[in-house]
Amino acid sequence: MSTQADLDLSTHTVVTDERVKRQRPLQRVLLRPEIGALFGAIAIFVFFCIVAAPFRTPEAFATVLYASSTIGIMATGVAALMIGGEFDLSTGVAVTFSSLAASMIAYNLHLNVWLGSFLALILALAVGFFNGYLVMKTKIPSFLITLASFLMLTGINLAVTKLITGQVATPSISDMQGFASAQKVFASSFDVFGVSVRITVVWWLVLTLIATYVLMRTRVGNWVFAVGGNQDSARAVGVPVTKVKIGLFMFVGFCAWFVGMHLLFAFDTVQSGQGVGNEFLYIIAAVIGGCLLTGGYGTAIGAAIGAFIFGMVNQGIVYAGWNPDWFKFFLGAMLLFAVIANNSFRNYAAKR
Repeated sequence: MSTQADLDLSTHTVVTDERVKRQRPLQRVLLRPEIGALFGAIAIFVFFCIVAAPFRTPEAFATVLYASSTIGIMATGVAALMIGGEFDLSTGVAVTFSSLAASMIAYNLHLNVWLGSFLALILALAVGFFNGYLVMKTKIPSFLITLASFLMLTGINLAVTKLITGQVATPSISDMQGFASAQKVFASSFDVFGVSVRITVVWWLVLTLIATYVLMRTRVGNWVFAVGGNQDSARAVGVPVTKVKIGLFMFVGFCAWFVGMHLLFAFDTVQSGQGVGNEFLYIIAAVIGGCLLTGGYGTAIGAAIGAFIFGMVNQGIVYAGWNPDWFKFFLGAMLLFAVIANNSFRNYAAKR
């Protein structure tokens, strides 16, 4: 008796399951999380090139890249955490916490600033571990846990700085051992065809590439997407959900430490009250870049594009000679555009 498979083979008919049908190249492009942000970045770049002549200069582009990098380094960690299905509202003050800790530890204990920075890294990672551990053990939403951390760190930054230094800023450490070499690593500049570029731009690109490789090419990356999509299902197939999420919070802590070191060695002293509100910029950069608030979707490249949009808008308004009060309006408009565009592209590609 002939089976259906025999009949298909005898007539040379290939039966293709609709569920595994190959996507066209255009569909694959439109399904990329960062595609909406990419179109938005191109539009903004063209717009400011038209309305602001200084924006077209290489020096202006280097300034845009610098403004983008300080947001982009943190946005990389925040994007990875959001892909994993969690939020961190303490990132802005965590940056300040790291720089304050490094400065005051080195200054008051008369240590090499590299050792002070290393001890500050341990504290930054501990904050990330604290957030992740509480989220996983208490089952309380990360929004609330990290909001509490935000308030506690804000108080620590102000109160401890005043208690130790008697003022709201740290003392100068520029004459301490190790400062010059640390400044070269975290806050130096180099020339590219006669244009000065900040070293943070390099670190931003390197961190984005590393995060992209880990997310897209490693087992850990698969785990991150799995716990962000559905952590119960991920746990059922053997994914170490608790370790993954705590690790993501600690990665955010590392990024906060890195940006904090840049601030410390770029400006020598740190104001204890700064950083409040920056957490929204990091989240906005990640969302503009295609990360979903529900988790399980997004890329580090998208977060980098989102940060680049921030840098262009931030500096483009200045070069255009407009009132800087318009900055948040433009940032909000870009956020709205990116969210709508990303959703539209996904729906279009799915229907096609």
